[in-house]
Amino acid sequence: MSDNTTVIQEGAKKSGILWLTLDRPRLAWHAWHDGAIYLVTGGEEQALPGLDGLDRVRVTLRSKDNGARLVEFEAAVSVVDQAAAADVVAVLAKERLNARDSEHLTERWARESTVWRLTPSPAGS
Repeated sequence: MSDNTTVIQEGAKKSGILWLTLDRPRLAWHAWHDGAIYLVTGGEEQALPGLDGLDRVRVTLRSKDNGARLVEFEAAVSVVDQAAAADVVAVLAKERLNARDSEHLTERWARESTVWRLTPSPAGS
């Protein structure tokens, strides 16, 4: 594992938020799972305008300790089939704080939200 990959993995595991460069820098909550960052948008969840039109997005992770920029990187953007990725949805549901309907969260997401996978690109690509 390269140093950059290690920093991305550790940073994404330690902090539940990140910044995406969209129409402007946008703060988003996420979960790290199986080598990628996962997000939920739409419905009652976070709005990340423009993400649906991108193949790649710039991601910034900050230190949970002091807020300093830890690492910036490009990530490939793809939609997750929620029915086929129950493990990912379960990880996201566990990380989702203060949901009004935590017992029915995954059903609501299946109806009205999109789950996204952001796969970090190797350095220099």
